[in-house]
Amino acid sequence: MANKLMRDYNKDKDQLKTFFLEFVTTNDKEGENKIFKYRQQLTKIAHRDQISFEIDLDDVQSFDEDLATAIAYNTRRYTNLVLNLVQDMLPDFKERAVLPKDSLDIYMEHRLLMQARNKNQGEAHDNRTHYAPELMRRFEVYFRDFSDVKPCAVRDIKADKIGKLVTVRGIVTRATEVKPMIVVATYTCDECGSEVSQPVQSLSFMPVQTCPSDACRVNKSSGRLHLQTKGSKFIKFQEIKLQEHSEQVPVGHIPRSLTIFCKGETTAHCLPGDHVIITGIFLPFLKTGFTARSAAALSSETYLEAHKVMCLNNVETDDVNAELTDEELSTLTQDDFYNKLACSLAPEIYGLEDVKKALLLLLVGGTDKKKGDIKIRGNINICLMGDPGVAKSQLLSYITRLASRSQYTTGRGSSGVGLTAAIMKDPFTGQMVLEGGALVLADQGVCCIDEFDKMADADRTAIHEVMEQQTISIAKAGIMTRLNARVSILAAANPAYGRYNPQRSVEQNIQLPAALLSRFDLLWLIQDRADRSNDLKLAQHITYVHQHCSQPPTETQAIDMKLIRKYLNLCKTKDPVVPEELTEYIVDSYVAMRQEARNSYDKTFTSARNLLAILRLSTALARLRLSNVVDKDDIAEANRLLEMSKHSINYSEQRPNIAQQNPINKIFHLIRELAGDKKTVKVSDILERCTSKGFNPDPVYKCIEEYEALNVWQVNQTRTMITFI
Repeated sequence: MANKLMRDYNKDKDQLKTFFLEFVTTNDKEGENKIFKYRQQLTKIAHRDQISFEIDLDDVQSFDEDLATAIAYNTRRYTNLVLNLVQDMLPDFKERAVLPKDSLDIYMEHRLLMQARNKNQGEAHDNRTHYAPELMRRFEVYFRDFSDVKPCAVRDIKADKIGKLVTVRGIVTRATEVKPMIVVATYTCDECGSEVSQPVQSLSFMPVQTCPSDACRVNKSSGRLHLQTKGSKFIKFQEIKLQEHSEQVPVGHIPRSLTIFCKGETTAHCLPGDHVIITGIFLPFLKTGFTARSAAALSSETYLEAHKVMCLNNVETDDVNAELTDEELSTLTQDDFYNKLACSLAPEIYGLEDVKKALLLLLVGGTDKKKGDIKIRGNINICLMGDPGVAKSQLLSYITRLASRSQYTTGRGSSGVGLTAAIMKDPFTGQMVLEGGALVLADQGVCCIDEFDKMADADRTAIHEVMEQQTISIAKAGIMTRLNARVSILAAANPAYGRYNPQRSVEQNIQLPAALLSRFDLLWLIQDRADRSNDLKLAQHITYVHQHCSQPPTETQAIDMKLIRKYLNLCKTKDPVVPEELTEYIVDSYVAMRQEARNSYDKTFTSARNLLAILRLSTALARLRLSNVVDKDDIAEANRLLEMSKHSINYSEQRPNIAQQNPINKIFHLIRELAGDKKTVKVSDILERCTSKGFNPDPVYKCIEEYEALNVWQVNQTRTMITFI
């Protein structure tokens, strides 16, 4: 440790200079055509063809391992060291004049001519009014972390990482606009005309008020300095809020976030909802002015100064990056692999084969159609409805873990703003910025919404545009924009009154508007029906899972989740099309479906959206087969799934009711209701109640005699009072 603290930085500077001049890329060392990687970068920077000077720590490690470790442990110091070193080396790599000149070049040439003229006239140059070296610097230095370093979670970045180069993985929840930030402030004195440069190191600074030149000091005049923008230097600046992934958050903890400062070429690389890996220097945020005097100044806020921002299309982990081997692909694409994949989804849940097939197609997704102004979504939306205890939430939880990009939320715990986007006030700029909600963060993924029926009506309407147009339109606080929300929605809803009542319509049971239900491609009703054989198998399955924490042995072994995820990513690379010869078959099947819905009592919504649902499901099935063409079997399976989803809702189970078949039993139920908690009931009251319900006195007396013989109640001698036993 003492060795690291007492490093010879002049020696390190010479080492880095040798490294930049002599390093040759590994692949070309043995060949004749040697490529000097960093010499090429220096030449491009000298001719202003490149701005960022990227240094790979793997290259430094191959040159000097001790130096690479020192850079990783004290990155901020070495960044400034390399900036000065490259600035000194650039004139040697300048082979031609740089044209065209920009305004800063002309400004500096004019100032240098003025200084030369003043020097010829015998006027001494005042060192206190010199130009900052940052003013003429046209490049930026970035370090790339070691390739074998694994990205860490936000909660793992603590005080021991301050000043070091760290690589963090997370999801972007907020990204401000790219704005200019002042790096060098240049002032002009209104008395002597001298110019003063002030480097700015933080987000806030105190402007210089009085002129420090000799002319003002000798004349004892208090010259005032005025900021001029032409001579000042600005760079691009963007602030990003990074939140850790859901799998990195321990149970019961709140997800932590980290502030990222992007400057120069690292800006505008990501949007809210993107999964990113960011390499940067972890630094404390220096407080100045009044905030530094408060008690809160004892605990310093921190941020990450970005050096590299890598945006990921999915949550790329080791198991997703790895490609499928030929052996794994052959085992997956065997006979009946469609059923095998479906049964591998949540294998601890018994049955629900067709529901699992539908969820598998939701994960694969259909193909988007976009040409000109025509845009048709390919994402599949599914709503699971049914009685409590049929594993709806367990299916949602499994899909959230399986999908490479997903968000899980509940209806009661979500607001419309939390689902779409929130308008926040930026603490640094004071302006309103957008912070993405669950649907924005799940862009090109799956958003699972549990307790969908418990959402407030005002919040639920925010999903309408997302489900059909795949966008979110915002017009709040002066911000008019449209955000992408290309997301598949998997919702779970419970019946309004405990259990699903087959005698009522879907709207009465679920209490969701028709405009929302019609946007779901598949509405699946899962009922908890009493069936002895099915209940026996279910009970045996649940007890086995509870004892062994695994699914019972079956004919086909469930496929591992990592393997399924890899296969699904392979399926998404396909873009199947529907051949023209199947057009007539699709049209005829849709017309037949409409005819059946018109002739029979159909509780569901059969519209043109069902035809689009068939096309989405069929393209998803073709993707699952790794095919680029949809065949007739895909259309037939899509029709079958849609028919099964409609059948699950239209099927009404008529429970046998003896009281409706026998009038005597009906009268008995009326007497029980009339008695309530009392033991005795007058016969006159019974006659009055039953007559009002449409019964004659004869069946009433017959009912009293029958149940008296059964010792349910006793009748007094005058036949005016009955007493329950």
